[in-house]
Amino acid sequence: MTSNFIDYVKINVRSGRGGFGSSHFRREKHVPKGGPDGGDGGRGGHIYLVGNSQLWTLLHLKYQKHIIADNGKGGEGGRRSGAEGEDIYIEVPLGTIVKDAESNEFLAEVTEEGQKILLLPGGRGGMGNTHFKSSTNQSPRHAQPGEEGQDRWVIMELKVLADVGLVGFPNAGKSTLLSVLSAAKPEIADYPFTTLVPHLGVVAYRDYKSFVVADIPGIIEGASEGKGLGLRFLRHIERNSILCFLIPSDAKDWGNEYEILLGELEKFNPELLQKQRVLVVSKMDISIPEMQEEIRATLPSDLPVVFISSITQEGIQELKDVLWKTLQEENAKFQADIVIAKSVEENNNSTLLEDDMPLMED
Repeated sequence: MTSNFIDYVKINVRSGRGGFGSSHFRREKHVPKGGPDGGDGGRGGHIYLVGNSQLWTLLHLKYQKHIIADNGKGGEGGRRSGAEGEDIYIEVPLGTIVKDAESNEFLAEVTEEGQKILLLPGGRGGMGNTHFKSSTNQSPRHAQPGEEGQDRWVIMELKVLADVGLVGFPNAGKSTLLSVLSAAKPEIADYPFTTLVPHLGVVAYRDYKSFVVADIPGIIEGASEGKGLGLRFLRHIERNSILCFLIPSDAKDWGNEYEILLGELEKFNPELLQKQRVLVVSKMDISIPEMQEEIRATLPSDLPVVFISSITQEGIQELKDVLWKTLQEENAKFQADIVIAKSVEENNNSTLLEDDMPLMED
């Protein structure tokens, strides 16, 4: 089965070379000794990354292995500068990170619509011979060559940006829940690994508010070690503001299932455990109400637990309320962290300024 969801590409990018400076002398009928007037070469084309919220995969780059910017044009006589090489703008979906393919060095990250990041600068144009004239060298016959452009292989990875990430084993009911919460229509079937790619859905909330939910393909025990499909999609969970764990009511051991999911996330990236979590027990339409207390007793008491049925719509509105409240708490915490960071930075700058002030003499 082929898929148009491409979240990993390796491509070669090359910025343009700067144009040659001109070694030219002014020659006119009535100006026998016009002197040097060679113009500068134009710079090579830059390569930029641009965020585009209308894209959601890297499919448009899958078959474009080499992206090369134009070279700058050479300078001309009359101090005329060469034209600059045309810049290249690579549009990528929000949540794209770029790394050097050889060293794995982090290069850039695109998270906002219209965000423009210079990935590779073009080479500078060479200076013409007019820059090298002096009282001791009135007729310089040399000019600078243009600077070489940069050439490197890069890896682009897409990490889906969403407010809420649905995490659970295959057949936990994530795709069905997404189809009920939003207008998304993921493929749904009664066998494991129905969902092979992440799906996004916009959830309409009260007073025209909304938030984005991502259905992450099922994780299995050992996913962090490469088993199943989980390893391929675990990175998408890193970009979700909060995590919503789905545990079906017909699971053999609800608490153990939650611990396994949590353990796989910790092995992949321990920082994921710092995200706020909401527990959802799905498929309550196939269970009796009396089971709720038994299930709740096996789950952590410090996390909100919502019992739902995507088929009968039981608990759906309650789940929306809990998710919205948790998102607001997370946003408030994020804003507070920004304020604290700015305050610390200002205090540090103030301390540095005080240390640099000269001591007053009596």
